[in-house]
Amino acid sequence: MSTPSELQVPVNQRLAALNSAHSSEASMGRVQNLPGYNTPIFKGKEEQRALVEADVAAKGFVPRELVGNEVNWFYTNLGIDDTYFQNESREVISDHIIALFGAKILAYTKHDPAKLVIDLERIDENGNGATFIHTSPPGLTTTEGPGSTCETRIDDLFLDKSTPENAFRLETFRSAGSISATASQQLRCYFVTKCNLPPKPAALKDGEKTDIKTVSDPAFLDRATSNTLDIYQKASFPQTRYGPVIEVFEVEGTRERRLVIGYKMGGTSRFFSALSNLYHFYSLYSSRKYVEQFSNGITIISLYLNPLPDSKAPPIEHSIFQVLREASLLFCLPDNPFFLPKAPGSHAVQEATYAYCGWVFAQHFCNRLGPAYLQLKNVLNENDPAHAEVLNDIKRRFREETFTRESIAQVIQAHPELVSPVLIFLTAFSLMILKIRLLYVNFAMVHYPTVDNPNNLMPTLSYQRLQNVQPHSDEELYDKIRRTVTSKQDLQVLESFLIFNKHVLKTNFYQPTKVALSFRLRPEFLPEVEYPKKPFGMFFVIGNEFRGFHIRFRDVARGGIRIVMSRNKENYSINQRMLFDENYNLASTQSLKNKDIPEGGAKGTILPSLGAPPKLCFEKYVDAVIDLLIPGQTPGIKEPLVDLYGKPELLFFGPDEGTADMMDWAALHAKARGADSWWMSFTTGKSAERLGGVPHDTYGMTSLSVRQYVVGIYKQLGLREKDITKVQTGGPDGDLGSNEILLSSDKTVAVIDGSGVLADPHGIDRAELVRLAKLRVPVGRFDQSKLSKDGYLVKVEDQDVKLPSGEVVLDGTDFRNSAHLRFKADLFVPCGGRPEAVNISNVSALVDVDGKAHFKYVVEGANLFLTQQARLHLEKRKVVLFKDSSANKGGVTSSSLEVLAGLSLSTEEYTDLMIFKDGKPSPFYQSYVKDVQQKISENASNEFTCIWKEHARLQGQKTRTAISDELSQTLNNLQAELENSDLFDDAPSRFGVMKRAIPKTLVDQIGLETLLKRLPEAYQRALFSSWVASHFIYKYGVNGSSVDFFHFARELASTA
Repeated sequence: MSTPSELQVPVNQRLAALNSAHSSEASMGRVQNLPGYNTPIFKGKEEQRALVEADVAAKGFVPRELVGNEVNWFYTNLGIDDTYFQNESREVISDHIIALFGAKILAYTKHDPAKLVIDLERIDENGNGATFIHTSPPGLTTTEGPGSTCETRIDDLFLDKSTPENAFRLETFRSAGSISATASQQLRCYFVTKCNLPPKPAALKDGEKTDIKTVSDPAFLDRATSNTLDIYQKASFPQTRYGPVIEVFEVEGTRERRLVIGYKMGGTSRFFSALSNLYHFYSLYSSRKYVEQFSNGITIISLYLNPLPDSKAPPIEHSIFQVLREASLLFCLPDNPFFLPKAPGSHAVQEATYAYCGWVFAQHFCNRLGPAYLQLKNVLNENDPAHAEVLNDIKRRFREETFTRESIAQVIQAHPELVSPVLIFLTAFSLMILKIRLLYVNFAMVHYPTVDNPNNLMPTLSYQRLQNVQPHSDEELYDKIRRTVTSKQDLQVLESFLIFNKHVLKTNFYQPTKVALSFRLRPEFLPEVEYPKKPFGMFFVIGNEFRGFHIRFRDVARGGIRIVMSRNKENYSINQRMLFDENYNLASTQSLKNKDIPEGGAKGTILPSLGAPPKLCFEKYVDAVIDLLIPGQTPGIKEPLVDLYGKPELLFFGPDEGTADMMDWAALHAKARGADSWWMSFTTGKSAERLGGVPHDTYGMTSLSVRQYVVGIYKQLGLREKDITKVQTGGPDGDLGSNEILLSSDKTVAVIDGSGVLADPHGIDRAELVRLAKLRVPVGRFDQSKLSKDGYLVKVEDQDVKLPSGEVVLDGTDFRNSAHLRFKADLFVPCGGRPEAVNISNVSALVDVDGKAHFKYVVEGANLFLTQQARLHLEKRKVVLFKDSSANKGGVTSSSLEVLAGLSLSTEEYTDLMIFKDGKPSPFYQSYVKDVQQKISENASNEFTCIWKEHARLQGQKTRTAISDELSQTLNNLQAELENSDLFDDAPSRFGVMKRAIPKTLVDQIGLETLLKRLPEAYQRALFSSWVASHFIYKYGVNGSSVDFFHFARELASTA
């Protein structure tokens, strides 16, 4: 691995630079030493005290001579806020006083005042709030007893569930006095009350700010001082920003610091309780804490922090800035199991967060197959369907059994000597954190950000922690790992952390604010035996509610973002193990489909945790990726990061499973984040009226490509469409299915969709099918009076249905799931259905006992409907089959030209030309859509002709499936060669190609020279090379010679 120049800086200079990046001498707001909240005065307190005293005496548990003293101590000496006495009934208060007395008696019997534990709580049965009171040592997170779970319960029951319509505010105080004259413990009191928020305000226009008083709970306004209102007004900016706002204020004349954090309601979970662990780690304690909710969807936490008396910890003047910085990491992963309550040998949030990220990385990228699998792979023939199935089964079993989450943790726990020469008895998780300290330092030495003046500022605590561990070079650290472990499996796990460090090119790990952690990785570490085709780039994203990847196979690439949902815990475990492989395979397949457009194949996957909101996961994923695409320029919010890649990157996202309705948000969010030049092209599949997208279903983009293959077969074989019988999966309610119905005139004998199975051997009534397709409703809505005597409709909810043939269908869902295997027709066009619906295990059902296939022609419109082995099996039975990556590429062509429009037009032009006015498209938009449709038909027709000619030339010795794959690979390889060649530098050739590659409507509107000034050079090279490669291959075939290309290139220049 070549070492970037930044890593060649001597260690002492690098440490000095790290020092400056997070100095404790950062700017800090200062507030007057005045109350942030008005202290409530309960006017009926004395009257209530007398009644409570009578109640306590009447219950008889406390001796009468002690009742007055106990009640007086509770009301006066404990220092409980008047909020408690005002909110609680006298019955509850008397019960609490008796409980406190009982706890004192129990502690006395143990002859240890320190054993005095108070646990008082009341949760309103109508859901209006709660009160919690328990003993609480300042500056420590208790690991047992009531205090160990109180704050997490408040998070789970109230704060995390808050919405503008049903929100809860929290006030919590530390009692000023001790429990009794003999016990020094203090009480922590929590008061949760339901908010009475005003209606949610209208969306803000650009430049507008919400007046905090218009979105506040009356109880908050009654208590908050003008100083607090001013502070909260500033902290409410997350309404226009996705990440948290974190501010710290010095209270004049004291050492107290006020930490204020504002964020979008529901943007994280268990954050309030996690913050206690954070400031306790730095030997700070809170005197008061508040959580306020606002009807504009903002939550604000305010903590009043003080240093523990007589503590040997660093002064609060330093530690508060570490708390501020690490609160951002905690916001991303508040439920991180590796960040422990303060204990001997425990570690800070940065180290714990790194431990979590490395742990997740190891789960995905430990090489689980090994040499045994490679030997078996070399012996078996992957082109043989039976052999391929065996290899897949073995690969799946290796992945499930070799490295689990638990086994990876155990390996790291077994080698503490890699981290520290001092072995301390810790919990398993604590040991795990301890073990990766050296690896964390190795990571931080590269990615800790620097500033220009390393000597002006005082060292921060994180810098001091780095100084305490002698950094190792990659070679020294690997040698230490190798010498420490004896098991090869252990070595692989520990190596994975080092591999992670070596291949991170940039990360938002040290950004002041973020919502999830993102890493741009070099993919060179992927083992060839598992991933034979090396991706161009990888993004790895980790959030509290999800994990995700993005893989692209070329610099300029586009693909959909898929949300992988899990039905249950077992299904989640399977999805987790297979997430990266699914992402890799989808992106690789996309590369085959994107053969004749500028963008290479890409794909993103997001795996939400069980119960996590998919939309929240998607939004955090997008925001974290954008962190690595836009240079940080706002101190304290988004700052410059260490970028070892060193070049600007553009990603293009598209819709996929679970994200079709999220593309608008992603584009607008990119715009809000400052992506002025590319927000319009960041996503495809945007709504046409709102954001000028080009919807595939409205204009039949995917169907146009599929139809070219269907019509091509008819033309080549001299067939009349009206004589052709057809089976179709994917019904009239879907994009591809509805357009296939509307564009065709064949005799359709069966349509299978999510609602059931519609069949008629005499041909389904075409007019009724067209009616359903125009309404976009499923076959379950078919008028059954239009069926012949031999036709039928079986819905998924039906049971015990008798078909005209006499066959009885026991279960409609089971019948639907296998119906595509029972029908016979001339043509089969899958327009929908699950991936691998036809595979090596069931493809034999499509062939009669005499070897005759059920279909003569198959045009695979649905992605991955057939497995590769199934396609080859059918082609051996003389089926004319065109696979998905050739047949259904119309959608990707349309999306590619949607990207081009976004990159070519300024924001003003895009708004004027692409976004609808009064619900109607502009003449430019209509003309551009026609250009897109023409390009789709042209590309599909060219590829069909090329495949057909090559198959005829070889006299059927090579399958059309193999030819399609070879064509895609040849096109991709030629395009890559052309991108790196000097042909693009030849101006006449470049202008000639660009004039034909860019739609005429766009050239006429903007002008070619202006377009070439606006389009990024990387995109221009990709557009140029894709057009040249595809038109050369489609003209001369996959075996075109160098001489052929010479003549072709001369033609390019002559058209300039």
